[in-house]
Amino acid sequence: MKLSKEPSVAPDRRPNRVGAQDAQARIGIDLGGTKIEIICLEPSGQLSYQKRFSTPRASYPDLLQALDHAIQLADPEPDPRLMKPIGIGTPGAVSNKTGLMKNCNTTELNHQNLAADLSQLTSRDVKIANDADCFTLSEALDGAGRGHNCVFGVILGTGVGGGIAINQTLLAGPNAIAGEWGHNALALDRLRSDYDFPWPRGRSCYCGQIDCIETWLSGDGVTKSYEALTGERRSAAEIFDNPNRSEATQKTFDQYSQLCALALSTVINLIDPDIIVLGGGLSKTPGLCQAIENQWAHYVFSDQVATRIACAQHGDASGVRGAARLWPAGFKGS
Repeated sequence: MKLSKEPSVAPDRRPNRVGAQDAQARIGIDLGGTKIEIICLEPSGQLSYQKRFSTPRASYPDLLQALDHAIQLADPEPDPRLMKPIGIGTPGAVSNKTGLMKNCNTTELNHQNLAADLSQLTSRDVKIANDADCFTLSEALDGAGRGHNCVFGVILGTGVGGGIAINQTLLAGPNAIAGEWGHNALALDRLRSDYDFPWPRGRSCYCGQIDCIETWLSGDGVTKSYEALTGERRSAAEIFDNPNRSEATQKTFDQYSQLCALALSTVINLIDPDIIVLGGGLSKTPGLCQAIENQWAHYVFSDQVATRIACAQHGDASGVRGAARLWPAGFKGS
């Protein structure tokens, strides 16, 4: 493994070194499966522009056009020398083998050269990194993970992703998948023997595997768990946002927190992070952090669990702030 994860860049290939102070405003984009957020991040860390809109899913060209339109609204600067550079967090990664997108649950992006295509369309410099990496970078720099040497960032939402930051620098590997815990198999056979688990196993994942962590801990995973108990199909938000939990809702929450504890114990056993920072829509579930912390000692290979767990300090904005900070301090354009 090596430090300093380098995002996909078009058209130049400058290394990703994040300075202590940002020298100029940059555009950040969080490209999710259901929504897109775009910001202008000022040198002070404040946002001068912010907008969200639904992700077009009809075709890849439609997605590109929507991004181009959003970028022009965020920064209508006509002079290429003054255009703000763009950082994008995507639900996947750029293949080190082909340079094309891979592993995206927004499947329109797979096998596409998003960085080059968007750079050509907008005449701007573009960098791309996994959305969980952007989230982790943001929280490690000035969020809940600030001041910690090893930060594991978690996305619990439409998909389940992760990223690792060591000394405020993203961890990288030759396969561009560092931190991708969501597509490891969930070790359901290691659940506590006294825990009642009536849910059928064998959930298929879009990646082609069975019982990936994502199939149980994503929003759709929560929906399936609740439906298996009640026969009713509801969104994860509808299930968990109700303060007056029914018996089925409480059982679904208990299952979810137990499986989170089991899945995260593997992360703790492997990299022993100082803090795990939760993001994504499901991280807002009341009591989730405490419930996970109360249960993971059973699965962690230690006589104590000193790792902290916390929700993202910047909330929904963490990913897009990290995307903007993919550009080095003082970048002046190609």
